[in-house]
Amino acid sequence: MKVTFYSNFLTHHQVPFCLDMQKRLGNDFKFVSTVKIFQWRLDMGFKDLDQEYDFVVKAYESDEEYKKAVELASESDIVIIGSTTDDCIKERLKQDKITFRYRARVFIFLDGFFKTIFDKEKMELFYNRHIKYRKNKNLYMLCANAYGANDFNSLGLYKNKIYKWGYFLETNKYDIENLLDKKSQNEKTQIVWVARFINWKHPEIVIKLAKNLKLQNYNFKIKMLGTGKLEQKIKDKIIKENLQDVVEVVGQVPSDKVKYYMEDANIFLGTSDSREGWGAVINESMNAGCTVIANQKMGSVPFLIKHNENGLMYNSYKELEHNVKKVINDKSLQRKFGKNAYEFITEKWTSDVATENLLTLFESIIGGKEYDVKDGPASKATKYKRKKI
Repeated sequence: MKVTFYSNFLTHHQVPFCLDMQKRLGNDFKFVSTVKIFQWRLDMGFKDLDQEYDFVVKAYESDEEYKKAVELASESDIVIIGSTTDDCIKERLKQDKITFRYRARVFIFLDGFFKTIFDKEKMELFYNRHIKYRKNKNLYMLCANAYGANDFNSLGLYKNKIYKWGYFLETNKYDIENLLDKKSQNEKTQIVWVARFINWKHPEIVIKLAKNLKLQNYNFKIKMLGTGKLEQKIKDKIIKENLQDVVEVVGQVPSDKVKYYMEDANIFLGTSDSREGWGAVINESMNAGCTVIANQKMGSVPFLIKHNENGLMYNSYKELEHNVKKVINDKSLQRKFGKNAYEFITEKWTSDVATENLLTLFESIIGGKEYDVKDGPASKATKYKRKKI
């Protein structure tokens, strides 16, 4: 089986899956990178991974590489196409060969209908990607967002052809009991937040939480990792509210060093709203045995968090504060959620499991057979209704 994955450029979130695909398919797996990595990502410390793996075809580099990318679109049994243009695969789509889109949500539902409907460029792009070939029998969707099926099905697209997907990070292996023992010895409950300081990540909620916890005499320390345009505003708010003793803005931390903060933390806060397409920090914090308390609107949360089993979801600030206080007050819950989170992310939501399930799905489609994984990667994604907490 020949499989080609098209995307903008290779990211560290995609590497584990790509390596597993190469392990199983050898030279029959290729990753086509259609644009050079953005300079702002290099400035933030990310590597140009296109240069590090021999399965990458750099379509932007030369006419020869672009020609190879077009040839792969014609020759491959399966093509996955992510955040990139359709230039390389337009002939494949016309011929209705087996093709998987790889998306999170429909921007109309995120940016607002009226704001989007009059944006000619966006609507043209949406038409070419999702409407033009909607009648194709062999066009499917890998959805990296729990709410993606709601969006696409509401528009009558990819009916019964949407599958759960997302990010499958390289997992760190721990003696989980030993790690949880260390966390339990923290004098203060350690809480970590990792995100860019921008409006839809909602760093202000962390400050509100800190203020209320301090007023109620809880013993805790919050560390905020990241940077962004709201960073100074948050720092000023910390001083204004006299929270310097309970909140620390750590700043930008290299991606490979973030795990050390998570390993020490009892609680991880995920405060992004519905504009968070996935939220790989949820994977990372579960891997580090944190009790994850996250906004149910985040794209990854309903796929990864089983409420009251391996973490907690919330729908309002009141629920967030209630959950945090409940976990601070009960160390046995911290241990339960941390252990279950670790086991879920290292056993059920891994690149190895995802690759195995996806290849079985591919083989079933090629062979015209029924295939149904009941849960996890490559299982059918249906409309998700937010749970009442």
